[in-house]
Amino acid sequence: MSARILLLLFAFHASSAVAAEADPLQSVMWEYHHKGLLNSEPYVFDERVQVQVPPFAEDSRQVPVHIDARALGDEVVRIEAFADLNPIPRIFTFTPGEQVVPLVAIRIRVQQATPIRAAVLTRDGVWHIGSARVDAAGGGCTAPSVVRAQAGWEDRLGEVVGARFPRGEFSRLRLQVSHPMDNGLVGGIPEFFLNQAELRDADGKVMAELELYPAVAENPNLSLEVKGGQETRLWLRDNNGNEFEAAF
Repeated sequence: MSARILLLLFAFHASSAVAAEADPLQSVMWEYHHKGLLNSEPYVFDERVQVQVPPFAEDSRQVPVHIDARALGDEVVRIEAFADLNPIPRIFTFTPGEQVVPLVAIRIRVQQATPIRAAVLTRDGVWHIGSARVDAAGGGCTAPSVVRAQAGWEDRLGEVVGARFPRGEFSRLRLQVSHPMDNGLVGGIPEFFLNQAELRDADGKVMAELELYPAVAENPNLSLEVKGGQETRLWLRDNNGNEFEAAF
C-alpha cells in the first residue's frame, strides 16, 4: 500500500474520530445542530473556547453570554453561537478581521434551561466547540416586549449608546442599540430585528462582520475588542432595511 493511501486513510479515521466525539453536556440536540448549523463538518470540543454564562438566568429575556476564542489566535475564521433548546437557536455569526479579536459579549433570550455553544472555525476546517449550560425558569423567547411598552420607543429606534475603553494594546467597545428585536413568537407582532452589523475603520474598510438572529435580546448589548487605537464605526441594518451608524 502506497504512502499516499496510508495518509488518506489516516486523515479519514482522524476526521471520523473528531466528528464522533461525545458532547460533554449530553444535549439531545447536539447532533441535530452539528448537522444543520455546522454541515456535519469535523469538530472537537475544546476548552480553549470559553463560553461564560450565569448559572441561573434571573431574567430569561436578558441573559449575558461572553464568548472568548483568543486562545486560538489568528487561526479563527468564524464563530457561530447558538442555544441548543431555544425555538430560534442561532444567536450570531461573527467573522473577525485581522484587527479584531475573536471575542464577543452579548445578551440573549432563552426559552428554557439550555446549553449555549460557541463553534469556532479555524483555518484547517475544524470547528472548535465551547459549551456552557444556563439554567432558567423559562419563557424568555415568548415574553411580551418590554421595549414596545415604553412610550416613544419608535423615536429612539437605532440610537447607539456606547464607549471605547483602552486595554493595553487593545480597545474594548461596549454599546447598546435601541431596538425591540421582535422574534415573531409573540402573537400579532412580526419579526423585526437587527440582522447585520459591520465594524469599519475610518476609511470605511470592513474590519469585522456580525450577523444577528432574533435570539438576541431587546435593546442589544454588545462588546467587541479591537487591536490598537484606530477610529472605528459600527454600521447596523435591520430586516426592514433601516440603517444606523455610530462612531467610536
